[in-house]
Amino acid sequence: MKHLALRLFFVVALPALLVAGWWFASDDSTDVYWPPLRTILTAFPDVWTAQRLRDDVLPSVLRLSAGYASAAVAGIALGTVIGSYRRVRAVCEPVLEFLRAVPPPVLVPVIMLFAGIGDTMKIAVIASGCIWPVLLNTVEGVRAVDSVMSETARSYGITGFARLRHVVLRSASPQIFAGLRQALSIGIILMVISEMFAASNGLGFTIVQFQRGFAIPDMWTGILLLGLLGVLLSLLFQLVERRALGWYRGLRASSRRSQ
Repeated sequence: MKHLALRLFFVVALPALLVAGWWFASDDSTDVYWPPLRTILTAFPDVWTAQRLRDDVLPSVLRLSAGYASAAVAGIALGTVIGSYRRVRAVCEPVLEFLRAVPPPVLVPVIMLFAGIGDTMKIAVIASGCIWPVLLNTVEGVRAVDSVMSETARSYGITGFARLRHVVLRSASPQIFAGLRQALSIGIILMVISEMFAASNGLGFTIVQFQRGFAIPDMWTGILLLGLLGVLLSLLFQLVERRALGWYRGLRASSRRSQ
């Protein structure tokens, strides 16, 4: 119980300290672009009503989910193939390095030419940025599969899909989840950027509209909501990761106890 309370204190302490610092630093502010935090918090419930959450936040979350899921599936599939075969990796590596170096926001006008200005464009922009950390971490995770474990599985007749599922992907899953974690933060950024181009709803669109209308406190409430959304998604990801990698955490814990 004491350990849990101490851990909760460390989780809450820094955010509380930052909020308190922001509150006192902005308390006497008369700058129109830097309103007091109390003004922003007062405006928050008036701006983000249930109607606005349904019209702007929900579409953003759905686009993020679709783009992120597409990137995860494609990244893991391609990364498994590239990491498993040396010749495929040698052929694909220069192309992958070239494409990875292109910033996804630069591709927004190009994607708009082919996908239009609807949700397809926004999902494609999110997927185009999220795929790289997943793909590259999957490649490295598959390459790092223990050769002794792989040969043992083959000697026991574990081949094909069973080997892929129980040996390759299971062994590479810690690095795959590391790539998925990086992709989540990239996806949130690209979600906002894509909604700033030819959009009619979404968090990014709404924040820009507030800025253009000089509704500065309302703009800050959108930024706060975006941060809260990021925290919520991060906590949800940690729950999934903890459940999926329970065997890995248990293995590390037992290894530390045996030392």
